[in-house]
Amino acid sequence: MARLVRDATFDLFRRRGLTTMFANPGSTEVPFLTSLPDDLRFVLGLHEGTVVGMASGYAIGRDEPALVLLHTTAGLGSAVSGLATARVNRAPLVVLVGQQDRRHLAYEPFLAGKLDGLAGSYPVSVETPAAAHDVPAAIERAYHSAATRRGPALVIVPMGDWGEPADEEREPAAAGGPVYRAVAPPAGAIEALAEFLSAAERPAIVVGAGADDPESWHGLVELAEKLGAPVWQEPFGGRAGFPQDHPHYQGVLSADRARLRETLAGHDRILVVGAPVFRQTGFVPGRFTEPGTLLAVVGDDPDEVHRSPADLSVLAAPAAVVGELAGRVEPRDAGPPPRRPRPETPPPPGAGEPLTASHVLAALAERLPREAVVIEEAPVDRPDIHDRLPAREPLGYLSAAQGGLGFALPAAAGLKLALPERPVVAVAGDGSALYGVHAGWSAVRYGAGPLWVVLSNGGYVVMDRLAEKASGREGPWPWPGFADVEVAAIARGFGCPAERIATFDELVATLDEVVPTLATRREPLLLDVVVAPTLTFTP
Repeated sequence: MARLVRDATFDLFRRRGLTTMFANPGSTEVPFLTSLPDDLRFVLGLHEGTVVGMASGYAIGRDEPALVLLHTTAGLGSAVSGLATARVNRAPLVVLVGQQDRRHLAYEPFLAGKLDGLAGSYPVSVETPAAAHDVPAAIERAYHSAATRRGPALVIVPMGDWGEPADEEREPAAAGGPVYRAVAPPAGAIEALAEFLSAAERPAIVVGAGADDPESWHGLVELAEKLGAPVWQEPFGGRAGFPQDHPHYQGVLSADRARLRETLAGHDRILVVGAPVFRQTGFVPGRFTEPGTLLAVVGDDPDEVHRSPADLSVLAAPAAVVGELAGRVEPRDAGPPPRRPRPETPPPPGAGEPLTASHVLAALAERLPREAVVIEEAPVDRPDIHDRLPAREPLGYLSAAQGGLGFALPAAAGLKLALPERPVVAVAGDGSALYGVHAGWSAVRYGAGPLWVVLSNGGYVVMDRLAEKASGREGPWPWPGFADVEVAAIARGFGCPAERIATFDELVATLDEVVPTLATRREPLLLDVVVAPTLTFTP
C-alpha cells in the first residue's frame, strides 16, 4: 500500500522536532488528526489566541520552530492578532491551516476559505501546495522560513490532500537536511564599528530583543565596561538585551521622542544592538537625537535594520558582532556611569487602604529567584515592572512587542512546557487576562505550572490615563470600568486553580508559599490581586 501524504508529514515532524502540536481544529482537520501517532503530542487550546500564544512561548523557550494547527477561515481569522505578535516577537512558528477539499474548491463549498491574504503581511511566508504530493515539501519550506526569518510561516492544506499518495520517486523540492545560517560579521564591519566607537567622546549603547542570548549579553557587558558607556533598553522591547542589574544599565528608553532625545542628549555616538532605531508611540516632531549625534545599528532582522535611520548599519548576528567588537575596542579610562536610582519598597498599606500594583511588584521582587522569567502584559504598570523586576538572566523578560492583548497567560504556559524547570511568572492586567484566561484549562490539562499574577484594577486604566493626558481633563470616558468581573472565578470555571487576594497579608503569605515551588510546579496558579488604579503613566 502506497504511503500517504499524512504519513510523510508525520515523518517530517519527527525529523524536524515538531512533535508537539498546538491546535484548535475543526472539520477540515479531521482527516489529518484521526490517525495521529502516539509519539506526536496534541495540545488543545480553547481559543486560537491561546493556541498561538502557547506555541509562541514554547518556540521562544526552545529557540526552535513550534507547530500550530488552525481551522480554515474562522481559525486563522481568530489567530491573526497572535500571529502578528509572534512576528514582532520573532517567534518561529510552522502554521498549518485547514482548507476544504481542493476537488470542489471552485464551487466555494461550506468552510472554503479565502486564506492566502487573511493574515496580511505578518506571516514570513504563505503557501498553498500546487498538488497533494507537494504538501510535505511545502511544510519543510515553512520550517526553514520560520527558523531563518523568525516568525510564523503558513501552509494551507486542503483536507483531501492528507489521504493522497505521497510521491517517493522525486526530490522533495525542499532541503531535507540541516541548513546552516552564517553568523560571522561581514568583512570590514568590525573595523568600521571600532572606528565609529573610537571617535566617540561620550558613547552610549541601546540594546533590544535581538540581543537576548548569553553570547550577546557577555559581549555587550565587556563592550560597555571597556567604553564606560551607559546602556539603555529599547522602547517596547519584547525581550531584554542586557543584564538589567548591571551597574551600566540605565533603564528603558521612553517611547516619547522628545523624552528619548532628552535622555540621549550629550552622547555623540550611539550603538544600537538588536533593536530598530527607535520604536515610538504617539508622533512628536523632531529627530530621535540631537544634531551631530551619529547612530550605528547592528541586527540580524533586515526589516529592522533597513528602516533604521542610522549612519552605519551592520546586518549580522549581534552575538558574533559584539563579541568580536569587544575584543577590538581599547579600554577607556572611565568608570561606570552614575548608577540609576532603584525604586523604594512601599510600606504596607494602612488599615482600610487598598493594595497598589507597586505593593505586588515589590513583593514579587523580594522573592523571585534570579533565573525567573517574567512575562509582562500590564500596560499601565509596565514602567513599574521594568523598574522592580529587572531581567537578570537571558530570557528573564518577555512581553508582547506588537502591543496586542492576550499573549502573557498562554505564552507563560507554553514557555513552561518548553522549560519545565525554570520559574515562569506572568504579570498581567485584568483587562489583558480576560483575553487569555482560557489558557488555564490547557495549562492544567498538559501539566504546565506558571504563576499568573493578575493586577485587577477594575478597568482599562491605561486608557483612562492616556485620555487624561490627551484631553487635559478627568473623565468620564465612553468606556466603563468592570470591577464586578472576577478573573479568579472565570479561571476556576476553566478548572484552573485561582485565588482572589485583597489584602497585603494574603499577598505575602501566598507568595511565600508559592514562589519557592515555581521551578517544580506542574499546575498553574492564578492570583487575582485587587489593586487600586495606578494614577500616573508615562510611556
